[in-house]
Amino acid sequence: MNHLSLWFFLTSGLILVAVEPPLETRLAALPLKAPQPQGITDDAKIVSLGRLLFFDPILSATRSVACATCHHPQHGWADGRVTPLGVYAQGLGPERRLSESAYIAPIRRNSPTILNVAFNGIQLGQSFDPRQSPMFWDNRERGLEAQVLHPISNREEMRGDTCTEPEAVPAMLQRLRQIPGYRQLFKDAFGMEIDITSVTRAIAAYERSLITTDTAFDRFMRGDTNALTTAQKQGLEVFHRAGCSFCHNGPMLSDYKLHAIGLNDAESRREAFRTPSLRQLRHTAPYMHHGEMHTLDEVLLFYDRLMDQAAETLEGGDQSTLPPLDPLFRLMNLLPEDHAPLRAFLESLSTDSYDQNLPASVPSGLAVPGLR
Repeated sequence: MNHLSLWFFLTSGLILVAVEPPLETRLAALPLKAPQPQGITDDAKIVSLGRLLFFDPILSATRSVACATCHHPQHGWADGRVTPLGVYAQGLGPERRLSESAYIAPIRRNSPTILNVAFNGIQLGQSFDPRQSPMFWDNRERGLEAQVLHPISNREEMRGDTCTEPEAVPAMLQRLRQIPGYRQLFKDAFGMEIDITSVTRAIAAYERSLITTDTAFDRFMRGDTNALTTAQKQGLEVFHRAGCSFCHNGPMLSDYKLHAIGLNDAESRREAFRTPSLRQLRHTAPYMHHGEMHTLDEVLLFYDRLMDQAAETLEGGDQSTLPPLDPLFRLMNLLPEDHAPLRAFLESLSTDSYDQNLPASVPSGLAVPGLR
């Protein structure tokens, strides 16, 4: 089966029909290997170093928060919370709580999984430059290396009130340089002293290693027609017929564009957010940028209501208080009876087989998040 073909399974007799949909709505398997930025090679020493840095709270100014605090294998490389808690909090995942004495604003956006983040921005029929991969819910940064420093500098995530924002990264580098184990590891991996480039390269290399390219969906798209169940095949047909693939397309099932879909960060505005990937949904609830939908049923019901709202707009309803909904929602045709097959299809995009290992220790000697 050609990976660019859409295979509809008609409900009457399950007749197999190959159709070529428009390129911009096609789905595809992920590449088997993560793409490397030009001029960069992620060898085993660099990935191993990045793993230690990812789990080491020494990167935070308070020495209490690691990258893994909000992106942990126990929670599908997200954190299982509505929105994350960084500094001045204790615990892991949904059990994490702010200290009673803490005075810090909650982080506003849900922690997305970093599984398959190496493929962010990949699209069919387009060249792919990993240095231009869109990052964060609003696409405000490009490339894995570039995004690494944002949480370290952010007050609510890893900085706290220990230092100013301009001081955060230099102070982090100084903490690493004071640890003999890290000095040797950076010398072994890069042949150089610890600097911003080597830190961001190591962490990005580790994040690129966290991929799930062997889901049932991927096997099906590579030609194994038995990889999906009958219900999942029906769900794939519904996925296209209902219009889901207008935004959720390509190997990551995301167009990586910003869409305004009616999720408000404030009463008076409707913000646009990136189309999330649909991969690994089994492990990464709650959903949406605000994390307030805890099940896929809630998400599907939300889209039902959204289509009703779009229909009212077409009929002249008053939408003057908010910017208009993305026009793509007027093309959707999601029916209540579509929910069950869609859930079945979405299940095919997840796998339990991914790296869930924690390092036994980190060179700083600080506690590894989630290690008992």
